Amino acid sequence: MEFFCYHRDRTDSLALRDELLEEHWSYMDGYEKELIARGPTLASSDREIPTGSVHIVDVPGPAAARAFAFDEPGYQAGMYRDVLLRRWRNLLGRTMWDFPGGPTEGDRYFVLGLGTGPGADLAVPADQDQLIAYGPLLSDDGATWLGTAALLRAPDPDTARAVLTSSLYADIEVHNWQFGGRD
Repeated sequence: MEFFCYHRDRTDSLALRDELLEEHWSYMDGYEKELIARGPTLASSDREIPTGSVHIVDVPGPAAARAFAFDEPGYQAGMYRDVLLRRWRNLLGRTMWDFPGGPTEGDRYFVLGLGTGPGADLAVPADQDQLIAYGPLLSDDGATWLGTAALLRAPDPDTARAVLTSSLYADIEVHNWQFGGRD
């Protein structure tokens, strides 16, 4: 089962993040085969300062997903202010490493649309060349649509936001994002 996990940093946790970086990477190394995508969200002012971490994993079920999210060293040390963990469906059927645009070319964004009611944007957008990961957020049983998450390359935040149909969501967030993993 695929799960989407977004650890959002607490304010003033950068020093702790730096201190735990090797521990975090070692922890993620243990999930190398299960990872579909990973990487930090970044401050919009400079695209340098991390503000959170996005991970998409394929694990046996909800209990394994909770263990992945809450055993993570940063979570254990109190680095995050909150964690969004939702079942997810990989509509592209690939990992971020299969993205033809590579890990560094162009600006990258994480777009998170939260909603209620009937599902929205359940098909891959026609212009999928810039999509790194895309799929619906679902309840643990997979029956209820809760939103959509996308990682993509775009020239600016407004273009990234347009990957979702804004009128169908209660809220849409756009964050700078980059490919994660060891340098």
